[in-house]
Amino acid sequence: MTAAPPDTVVAGDLSRQFAAFAAGLEYQVLPAPAVAGAKKTLLDSIGVTLAASGAEPAVRPVVDLVRESGGRSESTVFGAGFKAPATEAAFANGAMAHSLNFDDQTPWGQHSSSTVVPAVLAVAERVGGVSGRDLIAAVAVGQDLFARLRCNVSWKQDWNLSTVLGTFAATAAAGRVLRLTPEQLTHAFGVASMQAGGVMELVTGLGSQLGGLYAGFPARAAVMAALLAQKGTTGHPAVFEGRLGFFATYFGGKYDRAAMVADLGEDFKGSYTLYKPWAAIGTAHSHIHAMIDVATRLDLQVDDIDSITVFVGDCHEALCAPLPDRQSPANLLDARFSLPFLVAVAAVRRGMRVADLTTETLSDAVVLDLANRITPVSDPALDWKLELPQGRIEVVLRDGRRIVAVGNDVPGSAAAPLTWTDLTAKFADCAAAAAIPPSTQAISLAQQLVQDLENVQDATQLIRLLAGPFTR
Repeated sequence: MTAAPPDTVVAGDLSRQFAAFAAGLEYQVLPAPAVAGAKKTLLDSIGVTLAASGAEPAVRPVVDLVRESGGRSESTVFGAGFKAPATEAAFANGAMAHSLNFDDQTPWGQHSSSTVVPAVLAVAERVGGVSGRDLIAAVAVGQDLFARLRCNVSWKQDWNLSTVLGTFAATAAAGRVLRLTPEQLTHAFGVASMQAGGVMELVTGLGSQLGGLYAGFPARAAVMAALLAQKGTTGHPAVFEGRLGFFATYFGGKYDRAAMVADLGEDFKGSYTLYKPWAAIGTAHSHIHAMIDVATRLDLQVDDIDSITVFVGDCHEALCAPLPDRQSPANLLDARFSLPFLVAVAAVRRGMRVADLTTETLSDAVVLDLANRITPVSDPALDWKLELPQGRIEVVLRDGRRIVAVGNDVPGSAAAPLTWTDLTAKFADCAAAAAIPPSTQAISLAQQLVQDLENVQDATQLIRLLAGPFTR
């Protein structure tokens, strides 16, 4: 990966190329897989946001602060019964969208939609009258640019790519809803750069709620950047490739420019989006799948199990240390990043629904006892290269049998993607868990509306269906 030649860093900066692409994209040129990917992402993201409003205590201070701050009632805060200024609604919804770690992901890890969708919906409500086709195009833009950046920078698992890259992807998406010109959107990228941050310690470190709430910050930053650019704030013409620009500062100037723009406008990366069946960090899903498969296939009871070994690569090791704290996590956000605890839940519950990870689960004696019999063993063959790594387990039974299993064809992976049927069932389960749950009829109508979104004249009716009664 090499930087662009110095003479291209102003006139040909990637910010200009990405801005022209995002501002000029029309629904009509989107291939069918990109349309489907954007629609699935909208349904899935709204669903997990609703679920978090009722199932994750950590989101309540964010929602309360937004409520207390007041301001113009522009955009809906899901599951909360009120509207707020677009920037603040994006903040609250973004914080909820990732807090269960149930939001979608790219095949290479990281999350764009928990930033892109809250930003797009907040701006769409502020503007009003945004068509379903424009909403689809905006989400498709955000998904595509996020993946192009994600796969083509030299990442050392230091910067949190979901927040850093999500800020720019969501800015492009919000700018598309606002119909910013290419020049305005270039400026918006510059404004967005002032708030693009976050390191991986906040994702993997214990005792912090930021690993769940982080998507709210880039979502708000994106809406603010797009609105400021619309009002005339100027950025910098070489924010990405300048001598002291984004790529130089964050990635030591190591990025693949040619790959970032290859087939731009033809190959839309959002069509590869993966949707989660379980509310836990994606790098744990292979281990979870292996455990559920073994427990179900052999009809294992917890008392049958003597011990479990989880074989781990570099990214998994962060989910196992310090081991006592990962075996007995202090809160739900830590639990979703604790591999021994997640594998124990998978063995006991033979699944990982929203209802399987609650504050009560944290003190479940059966789960905790098994978690304390789970030990990680390092295996460099499972290190994270680009695509999400596999996981392997060895279950030792009290009768002396040893069962080794690899989590192949994980549900929700590219090899076994979730279908529309799967996603509508997930959406219904999530929406029912909201702090203010929509009616069964509203849930059904929302599912139908999203699947037919390209024919909807005012896409914000989707939000109205699910918002419930407003308190102010």
